[in-house]
Amino acid sequence: MLFQSQFYVLAFLPITVALYYAAAGSASARQWVLIAASLFFYGWWDPRFIILVVSQITATWLLALAYERTGAKAWLIAGIVLNLASLGTFKYLDFLLASLETAAGLALPRAHLILPIGISFFSFQLISYLVDRMRGDAPTYPFRPFALFVLVFPHVIAGPIVRHNELVPQFALSPLRDGMWARIGAGLVIFTVGFAKKVLLADRLAPTVDQLFSQAAQRVLDFGEAWTAALAFSLQLFLDFSAYTEMAIGSALLFGLLLPENFRRPYLAADLRDFWRRWHISLSNFLRDYLYIPLGGSRHGAARYALATMITMGLCGLWHGAGWTYIAWGLWHGVGLIVCRGWQQLGRPLPAIVGWAITMLFVLAGWVVFRASGFASAGSMLASLAGMNGLGGALAEAKLIAIAALASALIPSAHEMKDRLLRPMPVIAAVSALLAAFCVFEVGKGAPVNFIYFQF
Repeated sequence: MLFQSQFYVLAFLPITVALYYAAAGSASARQWVLIAASLFFYGWWDPRFIILVVSQITATWLLALAYERTGAKAWLIAGIVLNLASLGTFKYLDFLLASLETAAGLALPRAHLILPIGISFFSFQLISYLVDRMRGDAPTYPFRPFALFVLVFPHVIAGPIVRHNELVPQFALSPLRDGMWARIGAGLVIFTVGFAKKVLLADRLAPTVDQLFSQAAQRVLDFGEAWTAALAFSLQLFLDFSAYTEMAIGSALLFGLLLPENFRRPYLAADLRDFWRRWHISLSNFLRDYLYIPLGGSRHGAARYALATMITMGLCGLWHGAGWTYIAWGLWHGVGLIVCRGWQQLGRPLPAIVGWAITMLFVLAGWVVFRASGFASAGSMLASLAGMNGLGGALAEAKLIAIAALASALIPSAHEMKDRLLRPMPVIAAVSALLAAFCVFEVGKGAPVNFIYFQF
């Protein structure tokens, strides 16, 4: 189910909120309401995959319980392997077969499995719990709140990647506690901001992006077309994904739940390390805590740091998609992070505007590789961006791109809005209501456009 669909906005969300508050006096009752609603929400796209997500949750919980009773870490390791195997089978099996086919020169069959929505996100959440349990940083939760921490519908499909300790304790808090109306008000405004970014900006950039990247696989784009494609996709990706996060955080606040921050205006970053502290924060934190630091991080010399960074970012790229271009994108950022850290250790800071320009050019080049259908089209587009195929053509959709760029730079993050900007004011309520109504009517003009990270 899509957040920006009329069914979600006008029916599913208000009905679920009403049922939740009707059961507010009982923690178990309101948790079951959210579990039932989340299963309905998740199964809307394909009910068959309810079996998968429930099975992974149940198996993970049972293996954690077995560890609790026996003290044998083999149960937790089995849980980690199980979740990685599920993710690997559905997301990477055909990619592995294709790679083996190319390397061996043999014709291999394909599984052609449908990728379950959200599997990259809920698998990581379950793995993080098992690792924390192994480290002694997580208790064995009762099944109901444990299942809900994974299933709760605002984040189950595309994050943020929420850790158990960030969400499970909140289930015991009454939604009727002090500050209820402030949370509901903030949630509605934050949701509306994401709604508008998705419908009015990201979705309007999508046709231009799809057309030009498709053409790039067939012919050489001119200078103007290449810059149009690169800028439009960079802005579409951020506006689309951050819109999902804001709609998720806004939806959760209606139930008195706070999800972690996921974006903090990343296109204002003046260096690449700062970019990754602002971009997809929940994933960056996950990779830092469960991969980069265990690999040695920056505490064991330059060589160990470089190796840990390249492995982490290579796997970050692979997590984003089953393709060599995604891995190359991750390694590109790995090299960039190593160079950035090395420059900063020289103690010769660049002027802020120069650092920002270099960072954005680096990120933009990476997005071309990320979005391209293959290395040939990515290389051709990068050459066009550099003017190697001439300087002809003009920037298309310049006005839309300019508005999208301003929105990306100026609209505060969801947590900034919640913590610093939103105060009870009639004018904010009125403007938000009008904007939400406009977006609802806009969505009604045609089928809603999927989020980029919808089936992921």
